[in-house]
Amino acid sequence: MMGAAEGTPARISVCIATYRRPDLLGALLGDLAVQTRLPEQIVIVDNDAAASAAAVVNDWRARLPRIDLSYEVQPEQNISLTRNRTVALADGDLLAFIDDDERAPPHWLAELEAALLRFNADGALAPVLPVLPAHAPEWIRRGGFYDRYQMPTGSVVPPNELRIGNAILVADRLRWLDPVFNPDYGLTGGEDGDMLLRLVNGGARLIWCEAAAVSEPVPEARLRLGWILKRAMRGGQDFARHFRVGRFGGRPSTARSVMFFARAASQMVTAAGLAILTLPVGRHRAAYWLGRACANFGKLSVLLGWHYREYAQPPAVTARIDGTAACR
Repeated sequence: MMGAAEGTPARISVCIATYRRPDLLGALLGDLAVQTRLPEQIVIVDNDAAASAAAVVNDWRARLPRIDLSYEVQPEQNISLTRNRTVALADGDLLAFIDDDERAPPHWLAELEAALLRFNADGALAPVLPVLPAHAPEWIRRGGFYDRYQMPTGSVVPPNELRIGNAILVADRLRWLDPVFNPDYGLTGGEDGDMLLRLVNGGARLIWCEAAAVSEPVPEARLRLGWILKRAMRGGQDFARHFRVGRFGGRPSTARSVMFFARAASQMVTAAGLAILTLPVGRHRAAYWLGRACANFGKLSVLLGWHYREYAQPPAVTARIDGTAACR
């Protein structure tokens, strides 16, 4: 069913796209080294033309003699091309995806594989739990802006919650897609939702695995209202882009499109008003409604052909394990 010969264990490749986070990547490789279910292969593709991950990969290659550790540089700045290269290099029956700034407990890979088998699914997605630093503003804690989706194991993942940051997929399913990750999303983000929606629309069954949660430190740069609002706007743009190309039940008619964008305009105005009205109650409430306004603005901005390119001009810093940043 999963590409492995009958009666033999599936071969698992862990796919990691990385960019200027050598310390965090090293910590993740340390987690993968002590998994109760070791992967047969780890594929790392570096989107930094300077190959900033090379040293840490070479260090861990010597420590992981039982695991095939593959590393390549993909110099063009594009997250889709980078992810596609990980898939091209992976030779597993199952492909596990995890981000370079996440931490995986020892049972992570075993739980993902077990859920896939138990529910006879084509893929399993799992939670990414944010870890806020001790000094995070109270309004951010109260607002839950970094809380991630959770639900019972075995549940079918709804279309608007499809993410690749913590997942395992049957490799044969990905081979149906061309491209796997669309390069048009390479600087804006949203490539993971687009890919998973195409899988689902092609008949794939993706389920949830609550027990395979990983953690992710929230860096200092994201503890700001501006970042939260920009991410909300990008989420709205992603949703509208998927809607317009028919990822949610077929390409929409003109009437359905008019209703979609009219509703976005109405909700944007309403949310902006609620942001003003709720500010005396608490900054976290006003920020929530501002986020909703920005998300709907993001939907409307797609009509103008404008896309926020979140990954086009990243800061020239290297993330560290403690969530701070070191100047390069």
